[in-house]
Amino acid sequence: MNARTLFLSLLISFSASLALAQQPLAPTPPMGWNSWDSYNENINEQQVRANAEKMAKELKPHGYQYVVIDEGWYLVDLDQRTKAEESKFALDADGRFIPDAVRYPSSANGAGLKPLADYMHSLGLKFGVHILRGIPREAVARNLPIAGSSFHAADAADQTDACGWNTYNWGVKNNAAGQAYYDSLAKQFAGWGLDFLKVDCIADHPFKADEIRMLSTALRKSGRDIVLSLSPGPTAVENADYMARYAEMWRISNDIWDHWGTWPHFEWSQSLLDQFTNAANWAGRVKPGAWPDADMLPFGYLGPHAGAGETRQTRLTQDEQRTMMTLWAIFRSPLIMGGDLLSLDDWTRSLLTNDDVIAVDQHSTGNRPVLREHDIVIWTARPESGKGYYVAAFNLGDKEQDAQYPWRELGLPAPASGATDLWEHKALGTMPELHVTVKPHASVLWKVE
Repeated sequence: MNARTLFLSLLISFSASLALAQQPLAPTPPMGWNSWDSYNENINEQQVRANAEKMAKELKPHGYQYVVIDEGWYLVDLDQRTKAEESKFALDADGRFIPDAVRYPSSANGAGLKPLADYMHSLGLKFGVHILRGIPREAVARNLPIAGSSFHAADAADQTDACGWNTYNWGVKNNAAGQAYYDSLAKQFAGWGLDFLKVDCIADHPFKADEIRMLSTALRKSGRDIVLSLSPGPTAVENADYMARYAEMWRISNDIWDHWGTWPHFEWSQSLLDQFTNAANWAGRVKPGAWPDADMLPFGYLGPHAGAGETRQTRLTQDEQRTMMTLWAIFRSPLIMGGDLLSLDDWTRSLLTNDDVIAVDQHSTGNRPVLREHDIVIWTARPESGKGYYVAAFNLGDKEQDAQYPWRELGLPAPASGATDLWEHKALGTMPELHVTVKPHASVLWKVE
């Protein structure tokens, strides 16, 4: 190989490496499953593995890849706890939560979650966990050392700051000790092989800008690509640029559960109806690597230990479930299933695996609401190919309604040919204008050529 050929080869290799390095960590909205809606804090390793196997077999071919254990994987003796203040924790010598070895037996002898992460990777999946922002109060009380530093837990802890709805941790100071603690967490998680970190009590209630930055900084120098997800919301739209700089996804609302309107079980929850306003406020803020998150999909069976309310099949009607999936897709929210995958029924499976609908979520542009009147809401978007457009029409009212609008009123050209109903997989023929009858709380999603 002569010098010129060698130079060109090196240049091409460098350019390819640079292009790869510039790719966002989450180029499309993350898709997966989270344990909270169906298992609360009670999930164990056997159940995690079983749900992962189910996802690998039935959902992975459609793009789902993240398996995330939500809050409480470090809690010990859960069956003896009667209130949160009595919680007991598994901690390592450096003041970091580690898995409860009774519920996660593969974590024994200092293995942590690495054996479980290795198993996820063997299935072709990615793996993540939930944490609360801050440093364990027990680590502070014992003033345990912070790994990789000369600091101790008390140096990092802000004992005037705590999550308003959880007593496990103190906040972390914006100082060198605080950064060292988050660095130690990121190193621990990278060593376990995690791919996803959901951090709670940080995006709102209140907005913790310094801790977001410190966490993001720690993850980015950990040596492993780990998606950062922030919750709960509603994140203020004014913080959109800040979130996009430091995280891959963040919640735009409080917790969303399986109810169309007001739900009395949880004062911080919001309804599916509320989410139309939240999504509209965030339209235009969606871009590769930075995804406003409309929250998990509470579909199917919410049990055996529902995260809120009694164990149940989702209260959403089939029309309401399609409406939720349609809104999440046309808005381009992450698609994170919340129901128990081991109890997956045919209807829910068909809802989650409609590849035409998933394509709207994963591969569309210009997603925006174009009309809201008389309980009719219409969103439009374009496929990445630029050919044709998507139209979603929703009926937020309690009575059947006709939606009839000239295409120009929706900012769209007249279609060159017909439309396809993406839920029913039916050709609809030529359409001189948008005209559809929509049942209460229902929706349609079309691709118009």
